[in-house]
Amino acid sequence: MQAGVPADEMVDREVERRLVELAAMIERFTPGDGMHATAVDGLSLIRASQPSEPLPTVYRPMLCIIAQGRKQVMLADEVYLYGPARHLVVTVDLPLVGQVLVASRERPYLCFALDLGPMDISALLTEPGLPRPSTGPGGEHEERGLFVSRTDLPLMDAALRLIRLLEAPQDIPILAPLAVREILYRLLKSEQGGRLQRIALAGSQAQRIAKAISLVKSNYTQPLRIEAIAREVHMSPSALHHQFKAVTAMSPLQYQKQLRLQEARRLMLGEVVDAATAGYRVGYESASQFSREYSRLFGAPPSRDVARLRSMMGSKSLAG
Repeated sequence: MQAGVPADEMVDREVERRLVELAAMIERFTPGDGMHATAVDGLSLIRASQPSEPLPTVYRPMLCIIAQGRKQVMLADEVYLYGPARHLVVTVDLPLVGQVLVASRERPYLCFALDLGPMDISALLTEPGLPRPSTGPGGEHEERGLFVSRTDLPLMDAALRLIRLLEAPQDIPILAPLAVREILYRLLKSEQGGRLQRIALAGSQAQRIAKAISLVKSNYTQPLRIEAIAREVHMSPSALHHQFKAVTAMSPLQYQKQLRLQEARRLMLGEVVDAATAGYRVGYESASQFSREYSRLFGAPPSRDVARLRSMMGSKSLAG
């Protein structure tokens, strides 16, 4: 350590150096704007050379570390901002609205995005050295299914170890699982690690809500049956409704509506179906109700919104 330099300042300088390397690696393996899958299972790299409009997307459980640029995500009416030396963790499937705020051709937005596997997290919970997740005086915490936190040096180093494997693809099968395991360990040991622990802890209330979210997501075209879902996750309907909203900032019905409308938009863009067909395929019986709710979420009727998106450059939905 340099004489006269505070320890925290030295750590911050080291994090900055790691961010420069991470940005260079992401640029190297992203030939253009968009989300790029890599040879490492679950690792994607994201690049944007200009700010984006707000883009609704269903985020899966993931870690997003921004190496360059800034972004915000919105959950209902809540805004989460993050940039270099900050990271976003999503613990359950969530309909979010993402927007790149700072990006340019000279300094593009660059993001490292890693899927988080609940089974991998559960396997780590049996290891010594991890504190047990805390609970409040009334039982388990009620907390959102995402958070933004400071990216410390150990987490940065673990992320770099993983992305460097793209330069040595022959090492990926053996070393990538070890690097991912270290990243999960660092997250579990972090200031917000208890949230991940509760989601992965068998029988926990957080895990029951995660299962309820999965049930709504996998059956989003069908009428919502709260009582059946509550029985499946061993909760009362009122407790399910309350805890579901605590995690997702929306009721199960609002969550289902977001999934339906986002899938309808994807169908109209990707499969070139008309609005009535798209609405019917995602579960709407009334074309007028579909158009009304679509306009409320996306700011324009289906046909006008899709025409606008098709005419835009780089209208891809970006997670991370």
